[in-house]
Amino acid sequence: MVRYVYDFSEGGRDRADLLGGKGANLAEMMRMGLPVPPGFTVTTEACRVYLATGAPPPELDGEIAAHLERLEQAAGRRLGQVDDPLLLSVRSGARYSMPGMMETILDIGLNDLSVLGLAKTPERERFAWDSYRRLVQMFGTTVMGVDGALFEEVLTRIEHQHHVADEAHLDACDLIRTVETFKDIVRERTGEDFPQDPHEQLRRAVLAVFGSWNAERARVYRRREHIPDDLGTAVNIQTMVFGNRGADSGSGVAFTRDPATGRPGVYGDYLANAQGEDVVSGTRDAVPLEELRRLDPASYEELCGHMRRLEEHYRDLCDIEFTIEQGRLWMLQTRVGKRTAQAAFGIAGQLVDEGRISLDEALARVSGEGLARLMFPRFDTSGAGEPVARGVAASPGAAVGAAVFTSAEAVRRAAAGERVVLVRPETTPDDLPGMVAAQAVLTSRGGKTSHAAVVARGMGKVCVCGAEALSVDVPGRRCTVGDVTVEEGQVVSVDGSEGRVYLGAVPLVDSVVMRYFEEGGRPGPGAEQVVRDVHRLLERADSLRRLEVRANADTPEDAARARRFGAVGIGLCRTEHMFLGERSRHVEAMILAADDAEREAALAALLPLQRGDFTGILEAMDGLPVTIRLLDPPLHEFLPDRTELAVRVARAEASGREPDPRDVALLAAVTRMREQNPMLGLRGVRLGLVVPGLVAMQVRAVAEAVVGRLRAGGAPRAQIMVPLVGDVAELHLVRDEVERVLAQVSEETGVRVECPVGTMIELPRAALTAGRIARDADFFSFGTNDLTQTTWGFSRDDVEAAFFPAYLERGVFEASPFESLDREGVGRLVELAVAEGREARPDLEVGVCGEHGGDPESVHFFHAADLDYVSCSPFRVPVARLEAGRATLRGPADGDAAR
Repeated sequence: MVRYVYDFSEGGRDRADLLGGKGANLAEMMRMGLPVPPGFTVTTEACRVYLATGAPPPELDGEIAAHLERLEQAAGRRLGQVDDPLLLSVRSGARYSMPGMMETILDIGLNDLSVLGLAKTPERERFAWDSYRRLVQMFGTTVMGVDGALFEEVLTRIEHQHHVADEAHLDACDLIRTVETFKDIVRERTGEDFPQDPHEQLRRAVLAVFGSWNAERARVYRRREHIPDDLGTAVNIQTMVFGNRGADSGSGVAFTRDPATGRPGVYGDYLANAQGEDVVSGTRDAVPLEELRRLDPASYEELCGHMRRLEEHYRDLCDIEFTIEQGRLWMLQTRVGKRTAQAAFGIAGQLVDEGRISLDEALARVSGEGLARLMFPRFDTSGAGEPVARGVAASPGAAVGAAVFTSAEAVRRAAAGERVVLVRPETTPDDLPGMVAAQAVLTSRGGKTSHAAVVARGMGKVCVCGAEALSVDVPGRRCTVGDVTVEEGQVVSVDGSEGRVYLGAVPLVDSVVMRYFEEGGRPGPGAEQVVRDVHRLLERADSLRRLEVRANADTPEDAARARRFGAVGIGLCRTEHMFLGERSRHVEAMILAADDAEREAALAALLPLQRGDFTGILEAMDGLPVTIRLLDPPLHEFLPDRTELAVRVARAEASGREPDPRDVALLAAVTRMREQNPMLGLRGVRLGLVVPGLVAMQVRAVAEAVVGRLRAGGAPRAQIMVPLVGDVAELHLVRDEVERVLAQVSEETGVRVECPVGTMIELPRAALTAGRIARDADFFSFGTNDLTQTTWGFSRDDVEAAFFPAYLERGVFEASPFESLDREGVGRLVELAVAEGREARPDLEVGVCGEHGGDPESVHFFHAADLDYVSCSPFRVPVARLEAGRATLRGPADGDAAR
């Protein structure tokens, strides 16, 4: 038989799924013998029935009545009796803490008669009417749907009439008039009187708490915290204790350690003559908890003792709510407290040192997301005012610079020593020099996996994308948001962590953790505590993890940084970035070549440049694997914009001049190569099979770089990766050419060159035929960005702004599949490809080089899927290292504060 109600004495913290976090912890405190007002919990199962059917379970009223009767017998008072009635609180309590997101109703049981019984002595009169005022206000707003501002307006008017700061200074007569006015508001706004039956109050309050699970603010919070929508909330019904009974009463919130810094001590707030909602709402100014030592020494000492017991019991930072009623302390709630990233690492280390938890438990209590927050600089926005624009928080951090609107201007100003922010409608590979030069990138279009976002994250650049309110006028060198215009050269501040843009220079707060990684991940003797805490747990993660962590890096500088950050190789070296800037003229010459001789001359000009690039990267990663991807994007990306070319040609013709022959030729080439969907057109392996000599040039550059490093005494480990393979025949043809060129270079130099040849798995067909492809591949690397696009049928540059917000709102996604791997679809393809690939080739090395390689949730999936490594941007390497270690642990440690 299903039960829907449990007494506090029947539960414990191990039953949070059924009783919710609050109910489970109240039961746990009662089992510990702490002073908890008696009560009972309506389970999350009852809420799920209500949410599914629109009505509570038929048995619920009877179960609540039976538990209420036992509560009344123990208290010696009844709900609704006129003389000194039993009053109840009704509070939500979900499995995961959702502070302030759902409803609470206090003082259930008061009505026009029982308030007189509660106020039977003069010293209790004000308290009684204050409690009734609170009930009518809370119940009217929460249960009956009255606009809470109407009640607040009445209170404010009465306070002004009596020249008092807040309602705590109103007397009983004032409160009586307030209650009557509140009841009038309820009647006018709802067409019904405030209910006088206490049992009706209780029943409606319980249903209101159930319904608050789907309130907009609760849904938004769950989306942000990735809490499932189908859990429901429990409801805790508890005997009221009163902090509003005079100067010897009050309510407060306490933390066993500082949730901001992690420092041990007593932290919190206390408010005399107040109920708990007054403290958390901020409507009245509380005093530091330490002040309670002076106001009520006995209660303070008792509270400190309970705090010590709770922290020892939970072995973690505890967040506690309490009330003092006429000198008697009551514990109303405890939970594992939320904390900043700095506090999470600090507290975990302290608890290890104190012998309360193991190092593995400490590792389970921190997160890669928290480590990322510690690595990036932040703004001090206390005096910054409102942001001028908001967009997608694409690459975290904070940066200040002069707004510029072209890549060339960014390079020019940066070369002169000026900090700049590159503002574009969207970026292309041609903007890379400007992105490198800029402190931040701001675009009006695109999402978290747009070009700007992916490249910026790879470089550790701050980036806000998709600021749709931003109108970017590149020719006019300005942008506008509403009636605000930002001219070129005007300073702006970009917050990539929050997706916000401010006018002017907002002060930056430096990250000591980032400096630690830039210096090679070795804390000096004077290192700050947070650095020592991070170092200690990363060392433990490295000792546990099975997954290797490599980096996506395209330059020797990025490779060196990745190595400092702890990468053990390069999982993706994109060769297309090496074709930009001054080298683009050689690519143009290759595309415009009239015959084989011209094309071979262009490729010959590129060869030494590519060889130099690979030599530098192999030197930076000496002794570690470097996976070099052959050219992937469509060739038109290396040519000027078609519209700009057409305008130049048309203007020349209109003025009677001969157009520049180069412009004419380029326009013809761009027009000829134009595709409706270039990301599914002539790119990747298809380029290598269609453009003669391209693969041979790139492979020769790799091979000659390997020879150069071997002759210099190095230990190069180059791997050659073929992109966008959909059929084994494609890979077979390219592999034959790769092996032919490697053999030629070996013969020419007298140095044996061996480079493993593998492929990216980024098309569903490749995943579904992985067993066949593996026969010609030494390794697989999952390109999860394109695999996600092609599995879902998404264009990543379009869909995030177009309809992802609606999909997240309506529950189609819990998170964007470009941020965290879609386990059911894309993940299944990954698992299938790994299994079939290894069945065909047991020694097949398998990794991932998409953006998901640095996503904490996805790293855990890749560990479970038995991949050998993940590869991500250098700045995400520490995050991936930490999560790869955490993935080996069996589950979250006791008191895991991840939520």
